[in-house]
Amino acid sequence: MMLWKNTINELLKIATKIRSYIGIGALTLLILIVLFAMKADGKSYIGFVTASFEQTLSFNGKILNGNLIAFIIMQMLIVHVPLLISLVTGDLLSGEEASGTIRMLATKPISRSGIVLSKWIAATIYTLIMTVWLGFLSLFVAKWMFGTGDLIVLNSNGLLIIPEADLAWRFGLALIIAFLALWTVATLSLAFSAFAKNSVGPIVSTMSVIILFTIIGTLDVSVFDAIKPYMFTTHMAAWRSVFEDPYPTSAIWESVIILVAHIAVLLGITLIRFNKKDITS
Repeated sequence: MMLWKNTINELLKIATKIRSYIGIGALTLLILIVLFAMKADGKSYIGFVTASFEQTLSFNGKILNGNLIAFIIMQMLIVHVPLLISLVTGDLLSGEEASGTIRMLATKPISRSGIVLSKWIAATIYTLIMTVWLGFLSLFVAKWMFGTGDLIVLNSNGLLIIPEADLAWRFGLALIIAFLALWTVATLSLAFSAFAKNSVGPIVSTMSVIILFTIIGTLDVSVFDAIKPYMFTTHMAAWRSVFEDPYPTSAIWESVIILVAHIAVLLGITLIRFNKKDITS
């Protein structure tokens, strides 16, 4: 009961901070820019992508539709949303210390682990809200503006056409996997927040780790081959695998397990650090 009350209190804190709405506002603005850009000149963009196939294939129907726009939006924003998430989650523990309210936490009838868990649950709910909002704007608004139709996906194996009737569950599962990736980022940011004394450090540290791991993942150097499969950044774009045929069940489960494992380990580190932290001085 106390954990639930403290979680509600943490959600209220998030709701009163301007940075919480900056993230949602920036996400909304980015998606609207993509939507209006595609509305204004989307045919040229699609023509550029399909130009190399038009000599051997004939495209009938509406290629530029809401499903394709949703896929494009998700692919574009997977790099930017982690920053918007860390803006809020990186402040949850370090913000208390920066404002001097961290000592008041010790007077509450709740353990230190309970404090961390309530902040982590609040961060999870905020991340879920961001993911659902991303899904709503990219799917429903895009379909309202561009209509529906089959999805054409360009991957390493060539051009894949997925029937519209087969897309609802794919987009749903893709958003769940995307949420797991963003949840990992939120937990990483919270972990850094347990070590920091201000909000800037966790945000910068989180993005630095993402950039570093991404660079390592793209380097074609054999020395990193052993660790690449276990880096969470390797699996942040695992949602794309949902749109492959045949459906790579084992690869998707591997990504889910690794992301969940990262969340558990990072949460454990946060709990250990905060329980040992001197918050009374």
